[in-house]
Amino acid sequence: MFLAIMGFKSRSSPFDPIQTPLFSYPHTYGEHKYAIPTHRSSCVSPVIFSDYWMVFAEIQDFCLNSSYSPSVLRYPRKRRSSFSGNFSAQKRFSYFDHSDDKTEVPCGFMKEFPINGSDRFLMRTCKDVVVVSAIFGDHDKIRQPKGIGSKTLETVCFFMFIDDITLRGLHAHNLLLDESEESKIGVWRIIRVRGHLPYKNQAMNGEIPKYLVHRLFPNVKFSIWVDAKLQLTVDPLLLIHSFIILEDVDMAVSKHPYYIHTLEEAMATARWRKWADVESLKTQMETYCENGLRPWTPEKLPYTTDVPDSGLIMRRHGVESNLFSCLLFNELEAFNPRDQLAFAFVRDRMNPKVKMNTFAVEVFEQIVVEYRHNLKRVLGSFMDVPNAKRARSDASVNGSSWKCESYLLEMWGESRD
Repeated sequence: MFLAIMGFKSRSSPFDPIQTPLFSYPHTYGEHKYAIPTHRSSCVSPVIFSDYWMVFAEIQDFCLNSSYSPSVLRYPRKRRSSFSGNFSAQKRFSYFDHSDDKTEVPCGFMKEFPINGSDRFLMRTCKDVVVVSAIFGDHDKIRQPKGIGSKTLETVCFFMFIDDITLRGLHAHNLLLDESEESKIGVWRIIRVRGHLPYKNQAMNGEIPKYLVHRLFPNVKFSIWVDAKLQLTVDPLLLIHSFIILEDVDMAVSKHPYYIHTLEEAMATARWRKWADVESLKTQMETYCENGLRPWTPEKLPYTTDVPDSGLIMRRHGVESNLFSCLLFNELEAFNPRDQLAFAFVRDRMNPKVKMNTFAVEVFEQIVVEYRHNLKRVLGSFMDVPNAKRARSDASVNGSSWKCESYLLEMWGESRD
């Protein structure tokens, strides 16, 4: 077992994991179809989980008695035509050094994110720990977490953001039978984002609750983002305690299973058409190389990689993690929703620095189960992706005209001599 000592008491303990199903799905829904198998049989850095009761009491005490306030950044209120301002590169980069607390940092919501008032009220009332996910375009299934302690739901809120297309899919399976103001599916409170969303690309809309969780839930102390393709298998309080509190960090995220350098991920993104506009990927990488992006080396320690698997993100809300999330989101709006491409550039350039726990892939595979995206979706649910667009031929990797040449030479361990 990679994750040692779950820490639950004997079965007579009132703090055992909940044994009864959190929700009964119709057989047509197929919430457990197409799980992706794991292949790693060893782990060099197992995670030790503390006793559930101790963790529950510690986090509850922190949330009740701490004078800490997560609302530590100022945001502009001026409305714009773009959700996060769509500023120039130099304007965006000017916010990376947050040495003046009075500076207003662009962080989305400069145009409407259409959620009704009752849902916003529920989001404001969540004050301790929130677990957030989203499905836009009927792209995934809603899955219930496993291993939830019997007292966890007293402290942890679960919110799932969906659009109208996903709602139609849920109606088709009779998972939501009415238009009640407080819809739930198991532990998940369903938040409907109505009508016209801020972006045409559904993946970009999903980045709003993923990275701007501190703005949607301004009163929470900790948050966990879970991609809808993932199913939690460990209680969220245990995750927050082991990965954030004990490590004394602002954020925790898994390493990428294959890459450690940003340009490796960019090349894979182009090769596998994860983002079809290769010219825009080239522009993004050149912009970052011109402004200081370097390959990962031991000099970047304690950061152990430049490329995360961002499907699971744990946060302690505060100036560092909130600033990182705002700055990263602005880069996503400027270029594309492939968040791994901007990750290291923002992390390395921002001030104050964000403390980050980047844990092993083997650990990630034991705290979540990953599923494939929906193979069949309701009419009109397929994501908008840009048409394939090749990069200009003048961007030869070996040519001096390419602005990331020195990055590649350093990554490959070569010199210009």
